[in-house]
Amino acid sequence: MTTLSPEPPGSAPPRTTVLADHDSLLSFLTGVFAGRGLPPERAAASASALCHGDLTGMDSHGVANLTRLYLPLLDEGRADPRAEPRVVTDLGAAVLLDSRRALGLWAASEAMDLAAERAGRHGVGMVAVRGATHLGCAGYHALRAVERGMVGLVASNCGGQRIARPPGGAAALLGTNPLSAAAPAGEHPPFVLDMSTTAAPTGRIRQAAREGRPVPEGLLCDDRGAPVTDPAAFDAGRAHLMWLGGETGRYKGFGLGLLVEVLSAVVSGAGRGPAPQALAGDGRPAGRDDDIGFLMVALAPDALREGARGDAEELFGTVLGCPPVDPAAPVRYPGWHEYHRARERRERGVPLSADLHAELVRVADQAGLPAPATRGES
Repeated sequence: MTTLSPEPPGSAPPRTTVLADHDSLLSFLTGVFAGRGLPPERAAASASALCHGDLTGMDSHGVANLTRLYLPLLDEGRADPRAEPRVVTDLGAAVLLDSRRALGLWAASEAMDLAAERAGRHGVGMVAVRGATHLGCAGYHALRAVERGMVGLVASNCGGQRIARPPGGAAALLGTNPLSAAAPAGEHPPFVLDMSTTAAPTGRIRQAAREGRPVPEGLLCDDRGAPVTDPAAFDAGRAHLMWLGGETGRYKGFGLGLLVEVLSAVVSGAGRGPAPQALAGDGRPAGRDDDIGFLMVALAPDALREGARGDAEELFGTVLGCPPVDPAAPVRYPGWHEYHRARERRERGVPLSADLHAELVRVADQAGLPAPATRGES
């Protein structure tokens, strides 16, 4: 996951943060999704997936997207609250599903659960999904495999949405195309790599724009390649996303983005960003994130050999034991901070901006639901 650097002093006015009770927030989100027609268990699963972003610190992919992404998907009919994914092909270890516009927040988890069930039989399980909608944090779904002692891999394209240009190209062809991997680490927190293949996901850019703060150089550039730090320039068409790796390493990020397109769309038959009609584009974002493709893979090392759990614990323990350059900044691995942050926020409260909490209160009033309870401000 790409982390924005701290905002410089004086760059934006102080923002009040409300601490929402975790259980109350989940109950509220479950009620909102159920009110839009999702069956109770799937409404609860969607709520958990959405709240994961705020629990782990990836708040650009959390509750802020309720009214900006998921409710519009349902209200516009682009997501079907009663959809039942259909098995297209079943080869045992490999399955192809048509999601039939199911809400990706729960459908991605069910696909990973199916992959893990097949991995329990075959050592590996792969579920390719087409006809899907936005899945939220890819790492949340990868962790479903870890709960079963397995390694989880998730790739998702953005359907027909085109946001990023190839290096040297004038037309936008690819989405942010997230990629995630999660693995058990024995007694240590799970390893979770969750990242867009662009230098940042669009959610982080738009969040910075809403909060009135600049983004660091290396995330956006203009048509000449000059860095842009005003996040509002992205939606205004004056800047576009850079690839992971920055200017010198952009071919790596672009290559990973193409790989995700192959794994999630070519394998499943989902919508693709690089379609012929994209070549006539003017370089600005275009298309809609409909007919998204996922690839869910679960690997069961214990089915292949004994000792995998102990080796993983030693591997990540060794990383944690690496002598730090700065004693005040010990070495950690992806997923460590998120694990501890989520545990703390479940106990003490989930930080939401005051504006976002007020937005949720309005949604609660409209839906006739209790608003998420709070534990004060921070």
